[in-house]
Amino acid sequence: MKRFFPAFAVLLLAMLACNASSFQTATPTPLPPTETSAPTFTFTPEPTFTPTITLTPTITFTPTITPTPTFAFPTVTVNKQAHCRYGPSTAYLHAADLYKGDVGSVRGRAFYSNWLYIKFDELDYFCWVAPSVVDVVGDVSTVNKVEPNLLSIGSNRYGPPRNVQATRDGDDVTITWDQVYMTTDDDRGYLIEAFVCQNGAYLWWTFGYADQFTTSYIVQDEAGCNAPSYGKIYTVEKHGYSKPADIPWPPPP
Repeated sequence: MKRFFPAFAVLLLAMLACNASSFQTATPTPLPPTETSAPTFTFTPEPTFTPTITLTPTITFTPTITPTPTFAFPTVTVNKQAHCRYGPSTAYLHAADLYKGDVGSVRGRAFYSNWLYIKFDELDYFCWVAPSVVDVVGDVSTVNKVEPNLLSIGSNRYGPPRNVQATRDGDDVTITWDQVYMTTDDDRGYLIEAFVCQNGAYLWWTFGYADQFTTSYIVQDEAGCNAPSYGKIYTVEKHGYSKPADIPWPPPP
């Protein structure tokens, strides 16, 4: 059985055959590759501003020092030959001889008298003088009042008087004690320190015996003062004072 091609099919084939030789297959021009990764950025940091710090100096306070003036002790010059003593009255032991022209400074004054506590240039210790034997330059009221410390003076090997008694006859008080036996070389007697009432005044009273053999003393003491009278007695030898013995003072009537 014969197959028949339609006329237009024959015509189409003929056309294709004629043009087959002139038809060229186009070579495609490749496109630039598509970048699929994210771009790499080079980070250029912006400069960080570092401020210039201007330091404020720390001010060190330098105080203005006002010098403290050195206290100027009043000065003295001895105006006659005299004694310097271990306490502020003539009842106390002799401490040194003074001569006209000796100089020193006032380091204290007595509570109950006007005597002065002096450091003389030629002595290595302090002692007491009556103001009448020295000429003073300066104000003695600027120095402190001081008490004599009798127990600091040397030593005493005999001890205080014993059996100390006191009796009253009106305004007279008689003080008695037993003798303290001392060598002749050591013997400087006794010292009494007391406060008594006389004419309405409360008085500091001192008395010294030069030797061991007198063992009684009479002092006037009246009524009429606000404070009670009292006293104490020491044994005195050339090396110093004993501890004191209290006097059992009889009150006024």
